[in-house]
Amino acid sequence: MTASAPRPARRSRSARRPYPEAREHAAGRAPEGEAPASFEGRPLHHPEEDVEDQGLAFDVATVVSRRGALGALGAGSVVAVLAACSTGSTTTGTAASDGGGASDGGGTTDSSYTEMPTETAGPYPGDGSNGADVLETSGVERSDITTSIDSGTAVDGVPLALTLTVIDMAGGDVPMEGAAVYLWQCDAAGQYSMYSEGVEEETFLRGVQITDDAGQVSFTSIVPGCYTGRWPHLHFEVFPEAESIVDAGNALLTSQIAMPEAACDDVFALEEYAGSAENLAQLTLETDTIFSDGYDQQLASLSGDVETGYSFTLDVPIDTTTEPEAGGMAGGAMGGEPPEGGQGGPGEGGAPPEGAPGEGGPGGDAPAGAPSDGGGDEQA
Repeated sequence: MTASAPRPARRSRSARRPYPEAREHAAGRAPEGEAPASFEGRPLHHPEEDVEDQGLAFDVATVVSRRGALGALGAGSVVAVLAACSTGSTTTGTAASDGGGASDGGGTTDSSYTEMPTETAGPYPGDGSNGADVLETSGVERSDITTSIDSGTAVDGVPLALTLTVIDMAGGDVPMEGAAVYLWQCDAAGQYSMYSEGVEEETFLRGVQITDDAGQVSFTSIVPGCYTGRWPHLHFEVFPEAESIVDAGNALLTSQIAMPEAACDDVFALEEYAGSAENLAQLTLETDTIFSDGYDQQLASLSGDVETGYSFTLDVPIDTTTEPEAGGMAGGAMGGEPPEGGQGGPGEGGAPPEGAPGEGGPGGDAPAGAPSDGGGDEQA
């Protein structure tokens, strides 16, 4: 595989943008004179449903509020100890910074990072922007995404453990704590849950994690298969906080991660990845519709092997002072119609090319009903 050419300069994005406001779910109204249904002082997003069925934003807010209370208690204890030990001197200044060394909002002039490139979300995001919406499902906040949330259906494939570190370039290259990262991908056979024929009711290989104080999230997944026309890849979106994940338009970044060729060659020799090797042989990163303009920041460097599984870490620098380029669907449309039997959006842009890895072989026609990420020349 030849080295990539330098990525062309990204178009200027100078407009300063605060974190977006979250669009709340419509909540039912309480009868006149009665207080709205609530839990721990917070109104329920879906009053007609049980507490455990209120959705991701409500689940995360509950966890965060409880963690915050414990954190405040701990902080109070520290303050009391410091006060008791004080010699009577006083100081002025700011409290602890939000990640250490955050700037005063002066932009990214001094950043040592280059912002992660924006890529299409493709027609099978499952974030509500094209039909199906897993982010409305309680239980989507999870690290292990190898099973469906409700059914427990498990996927086969070589284990893949990944850690993403989200970096706030505008804040002084500090970890972005509290951001929500949504990750999704196809399975070993090239199928996307919620869309591909036969797995429309499944939610495997989709999940959300909240970045810790190191800006990190970790997921347990599998190495994705290679379907017709696309290099093996993972999709992800980064939101400023859990509450904003209710609207895909709030994403700070939508991008993709490329798998390295050497590891794919080994993995695709396995039976559960039948057809992937033939599809990969028709591609290079330089001819892939997404990574052809450069992929240095997006290429995972794997450790491990087929027998024990693989792992990688990847930095995700984000400049929050600029307007995010639209991730959207490939080709500017809604990505075309989904595979037969799947869910989808308006169906603009024509039907996507047929084919998942399986039957078809090199250059042949793959079976109908398996996914490809989008219509026309731009697949995602």
